[in-house]
Amino acid sequence: MTYSPIANQRFLTALFGGEFPGHALIMAMPGASPIPGDFTVNDEPIGCRVNLIEREYERECRFHEAVGDDSVPFANLHTGTGIFAAAFGCPIVEFEGSNPASQPIVHTAAEADALSEPDPWSSPLGRHLELVAAVRDRLGADIPVSGPDMQSPLGLAAQIWEKAEFMSALIEEPEIAREIIRKCHNLVKNYLIELRKIAPNMNAIHCPRIWGPAELGASVSEDEVGAISRAMYEEFGLRCLIDLSETFGGLYMHCCASADHQYPAFQKIPNLRGLNRVYQSPGAKPALDAFGGRTVHMEWGTLETFRSLLDFDAPGVRFAFCYSPTSIDDAKRTLEVLRKWCPRT
Repeated sequence: MTYSPIANQRFLTALFGGEFPGHALIMAMPGASPIPGDFTVNDEPIGCRVNLIEREYERECRFHEAVGDDSVPFANLHTGTGIFAAAFGCPIVEFEGSNPASQPIVHTAAEADALSEPDPWSSPLGRHLELVAAVRDRLGADIPVSGPDMQSPLGLAAQIWEKAEFMSALIEEPEIAREIIRKCHNLVKNYLIELRKIAPNMNAIHCPRIWGPAELGASVSEDEVGAISRAMYEEFGLRCLIDLSETFGGLYMHCCASADHQYPAFQKIPNLRGLNRVYQSPGAKPALDAFGGRTVHMEWGTLETFRSLLDFDAPGVRFAFCYSPTSIDDAKRTLEVLRKWCPRT
């Protein structure tokens, strides 16, 4: 099969929002160079970071052309999870060999109530928007760029307000908890609006590493829902995701929480285009049964993982299999096996 990024864009657009064209087979580039530090919270010149991103993008293009998978290369402007919290004033701590993270600044209801809602161009978010513009100027307006790691409004509030105290506030101070979630929701939504003005054809998915069309949705990580009941989630978190989906044409979601009990709530999200789960017991089947053919299950793993998922009796299910090869040869061998298992329709 001849490799074509444009054809792959059409294929993935159909997978996420059209007639089923077949399962997607995504090979991650081995040895991807992590971009050092968090650009958004230091004073590194933008040009230096653009040079790093350009070299990595060119290397990724060569890899996917050699392998011939279903990937669409994009300029990786991924960040740590804390830049939205940092816009509210949370300090960012960097760790050697790991992603940077934010520290909470709210510990009481009074501090939460006094928190100001930041502008989407405030630091460090403004730095990311400036970098997006600079990368597009260098690489061209047609090159997809990735957005930052984006927590849901509920998850963002749990970063800003010390998590245990925030969870208690959902019960003891519900109006103030609801208000801080509203501020977080406004920031996420307004930031996405600004980002799409600069990069209307951005890659909408931030996890896993796969291209998703921006016109079919926004992407969030919903990682705190395992700690609360479905009723509480529907009261405090679900409405934000429904609004994001309605605003941006759909939603792609990563969720690594123990959250099977939230599937009835997730089913209320209109146009849930893609779901990336880190499964706990009893595994994948409840998700496959719950979402059927309406949502692409974006799964990472081994050939054994993918075979077991294909063997589930889940009519209409859609998969995007994301494999991390050790080399180009490993990627080609794995892709050959998956092509036999997953022929195009």
